[in-house]
Amino acid sequence: MLIKPKEEPHTALEEREYYYPNKMGRIVLTAMEDIMGRHGVNAVLNLAGLSRFVNNYPPNNLELGFTFSEFGAIQETLDEMYGVRGGRGLAMRAGRETFKYALREFMPVLGIADLAFRPLPLGIKLKIGLEVFAETFNKFTDQIVKLSQDSEKHLWKILRCPVCWGRQSESPCCHLAVGLLQESLYWVSNGKNFYVKEIECVAAGDEACVIAINKKPII
Repeated sequence: MLIKPKEEPHTALEEREYYYPNKMGRIVLTAMEDIMGRHGVNAVLNLAGLSRFVNNYPPNNLELGFTFSEFGAIQETLDEMYGVRGGRGLAMRAGRETFKYALREFMPVLGIADLAFRPLPLGIKLKIGLEVFAETFNKFTDQIVKLSQDSEKHLWKILRCPVCWGRQSESPCCHLAVGLLQESLYWVSNGKNFYVKEIECVAAGDEACVIAINKKPII
């Protein structure tokens, strides 16, 4: 597969479209269907102006065909239909379900299908897991993820974010990404929960979407 070179993060004036592979679009919609039912997803798609996906999810391939604009419109429509609080809850649940599907599709390819069960210190497994998850997005999508850390937190920095693409919000709104990271950490730690919070968001006027992840699990 030809891997497209990464470019600089998006700006408000940028007109170019960016993409997820069709497989990821299909996974997200399937995860939403698990939570909302097929009729609920169809209602979201119709309101978002994406009726072409009604009962016709993207094909299960890695072609870059599911746009960031489409992804962002779906997330924004959840808030419109269910309110900010309700939309946030649904998006976070969809993020957790999305990881479960993505794990089956992508982790065997990347060679870490057994990472959760390897006898490694928890901190090492978290670091490896986050690096591989970031690599997955950077390799297979137009999303750009960079990692950093301090003594207490890992920082998951999305420089080009599809979840809030084209949106404006008074507060961080990349709830699906938060849910996905929560579930990924639960898996890689073999059953531990971590405090995960988005602290900066492009939709709220920040330069990037930044999600803080506590290094120590919730007791």
